[in-house]
Amino acid sequence: MNQRIDLTLLDADQNLAARDTAHSRISWPANLTPESVTYSSDGHLLIIADELTGRRAARELKDRGLASITLLVTAHSADANAVGHEENLEEGESRGEVAEDSVNIETLLEDTAFLSMHQAHSWHLAGYLGKFTLTLPHDDGEIDLAKASLGRAHFDLVLDLGTPPTLTLELPPPGYSAAHWGTEECRQIINDLPEQVGEFAKPRYFHIDHDICAHDGRGKTGCTRCLEVCPADALSRQSGRIESWIEIDPMRCHGAGSCTSACPTGAIQYRLPPPVDQQAYVERLLDAYRAAGGQAPVVRFAEASFLSTESPAPAGHVLDVPLEELGAAGQDHWLAALAAGAAEVRIQLTETLPPSLKTLIDDQYRQAATLLEALGHDTRRLNLVAPGDSESRDALPSLAALAVPDSADSPSFDMASELGARESGKPESVKREPGKRDRLNATLTHLATTGQPSGERHAMPSGAPFGDVIVDNDACTLCLGCVAVCPTPALAGGRTSPELSFREADCVQCGLCEETCPEDAIRLMPGFLAAPKREERQIRKQEDAFPCIRCGKPFASASAIASIKSKLADHPYFAGDAMARLEMCEDCRVKDVWQGLANDPESQLKI
Repeated sequence: MNQRIDLTLLDADQNLAARDTAHSRISWPANLTPESVTYSSDGHLLIIADELTGRRAARELKDRGLASITLLVTAHSADANAVGHEENLEEGESRGEVAEDSVNIETLLEDTAFLSMHQAHSWHLAGYLGKFTLTLPHDDGEIDLAKASLGRAHFDLVLDLGTPPTLTLELPPPGYSAAHWGTEECRQIINDLPEQVGEFAKPRYFHIDHDICAHDGRGKTGCTRCLEVCPADALSRQSGRIESWIEIDPMRCHGAGSCTSACPTGAIQYRLPPPVDQQAYVERLLDAYRAAGGQAPVVRFAEASFLSTESPAPAGHVLDVPLEELGAAGQDHWLAALAAGAAEVRIQLTETLPPSLKTLIDDQYRQAATLLEALGHDTRRLNLVAPGDSESRDALPSLAALAVPDSADSPSFDMASELGARESGKPESVKREPGKRDRLNATLTHLATTGQPSGERHAMPSGAPFGDVIVDNDACTLCLGCVAVCPTPALAGGRTSPELSFREADCVQCGLCEETCPEDAIRLMPGFLAAPKREERQIRKQEDAFPCIRCGKPFASASAIASIKSKLADHPYFAGDAMARLEMCEDCRVKDVWQGLANDPESQLKI
């Protein structure tokens, strides 16, 4: 419930001591041997710039350990007259500096005579540290610049001094640097480039489980949430003859975490640490803080790099969760922290947060706030903290923490088993690693028991993974094609008779059922239902099984047989008495075909 805190009873020193005790007892679940990927760079650099700027940069990088320097010229400016014009003044330069360069243009040309130079007006750049490919259009086909200029397959590094830069990604691939000549940023990049020669390893940030991915089913496209949020463009759709799937390029991935927060099924999981370990850490931290006498705990999700440089330190009641990237925790983790006993959850934004990641966090925040409101909780329990806003960071929560479920080990596991009372009405055994949706449902169940759910359906932000499925009973034939493509247990068939059932708590609104249904009998209804009905499995359509007219074995639904007969009424294979085969099971149908051929061998020539 939304009970207010008596601020006069809080002891700041006691909270600080309790937090220190909790952090000393509970360790962040770091993976000591994470799976990694390796880059190999020999130092072959490609500079993209106008000729003057490119030559200046090449002169700065000469004799600094790079294997080669190639210049792709975007505009010529190698004569003294061009150098001296006012429009060629670069940021950070004075007229005197430009005049000096005009005088020394011949020296500049001599100093950069080693350059391999090429000119182009259009090009395509792809790759990452150690494997950059730049191709130029040509009448006889594309020209691979690395092969043409160096006789090797790739460039290792790219310094882009063009305006605009070739790549405009929020998080460009490792090995690619873009800047304006003459700026402090450019000078820093030039100093750092020689350090990018050698072999380098970085963690493989994510694991993807294609079995529960909601992107594709039988050639139909469903969920595309992860593709829409990656700031590094490291995710792509790969297609086979029939189906397609999502792939993550580990070499281009920066581990921003946006895809794992956006993924509704948990098919994409962050590895540093795994989401289950991260949630368990927050729960244990809160337990230890309370056990040490701490009051009014506030859980703050923030990037570890931000926390390492933050000054001054936050107030004693603020318990920090040091994320590799802010996107590694989404609404499921935030709400789980509230269910585990945090009076408030705060998400610490930073100045360097990529815009796409900020958009994702804003969307996750709106979804979580709507869920809290629907379940009867004050939305002030969840807040975004602006960069530099230490007052909001350290503010005492205005509401008391929610009741914490009894558990000997982990509240989330206990709640997951509590939520496991599905068709049978009996709790399932405790799971060691419940999936993302299971954990979120467990959290929502607890928030419902501690709040006052409205009992109504609430509109959610566009694309939220919550909602119902409406089935047109007159059109549905119980073919169960929707069940075959559903990536979660939301849709299920009957065990002993033709039946279609649905459990809203499992539905992520991927749309695969709607796309797949051959009868157009399914329609999505977005929104969060704040009522127990959401967790109940409901029969959406049920029929008696149609018995085989020869052996009597039930083998399909009556509506499915009627639909098939209607669609195949004019097919020559089922003309005349052969139409009766559609009312036979698969075994009897084959027997009838062979008997017909035996009685009239020439009949097969008529088909």
